[in-house]
Amino acid sequence: MRTVELTCDPDFDDAVRAVWGRLDAAGLPSLTRNTHPTHRPHLTLAAAGSFPPGALERIDDLLAPALPLRVRLAGLLSFSARSRRRVLAWGVVPTPELLAVHGAVWAALDGADEPHPLYTPGRWMPHMSLTRRLEPEQLVTALEVLGRLPDHPGDLDAGRSYDTDTRTTVPLGAA
Repeated sequence: MRTVELTCDPDFDDAVRAVWGRLDAAGLPSLTRNTHPTHRPHLTLAAAGSFPPGALERIDDLLAPALPLRVRLAGLLSFSARSRRRVLAWGVVPTPELLAVHGAVWAALDGADEPHPLYTPGRWMPHMSLTRRLEPEQLVTALEVLGRLPDHPGDLDAGRSYDTDTRTTVPLGAA
């Protein structure tokens, strides 16, 4: 699987990591426990089995003038995971600018092999993941620990593509 992601500037990154830390301090599964060197807060724009030839170059070209991209985190979201487990995420408000970038990325990926349907235009729910494998009772505790997170604006200042097979990234959108 390959992805296209936008990563946070240092202050925005710190804000998301602080929420990860609150969950971890409460003894809950948190993304702060993922110590892989490529792991960091990010917004996934697209995922597919493989990308068509030239797609990364096209995406690199379109992201360069679009970044940094101002977004706002607002509200907690919960998604189903494997079995009965849940994902907890901080929602990203889908502004016209963000939706334009998302659509342009998918246009550049036209013909991608096995596009992940939850990331395609019209189905995508932008978010920053906070946890990945919460049992239902842990979800209740996580919501109690976090309360109502205040809206948080921040900048997505870089792009990358992640390869799940090699666990490596390729930078995208460098000016």
